[in-house]
Amino acid sequence: MRFITTFFWLLVFSISSFGQEEKINGAYLSIESDTLNYGEIRINSNGERSIKVVNTGNEPLLINFCKGSCGCTVPKCPNTKILPGDVSAIKIVYETTKVGEFSKTVTIKSNAINNTVYIKIIGKVMP
Repeated sequence: MRFITTFFWLLVFSISSFGQEEKINGAYLSIESDTLNYGEIRINSNGERSIKVVNTGNEPLLINFCKGSCGCTVPKCPNTKILPGDVSAIKIVYETTKVGEFSKTVTIKSNAINNTVYIKIIGKVMP
């Protein structure tokens, strides 16, 4: 009987919280994907890509640091405030001068609750 009572209360509490969104208090940096996959690209081809970012919080978002893990991966982050609900983009340029697979990282730091976000950059440069 005790199991049934416990199960009943768990069910009641889970139903009462179902569908309620947790409100984020502050800026929150949401990215389209945590991995940017170039796939197979030709040597010396255009290595510029972009990834969408959204401020899903309720305060303005300011990105204050944006850096690639090496000189061959260069990100360009927005330097203006991203208002709540607004969409922006981070431009990433990978240098396609060397043949082979690559795996790099872009680090983004901001005033958001999730103040450090990482984007993995992968692909393969073909001859």
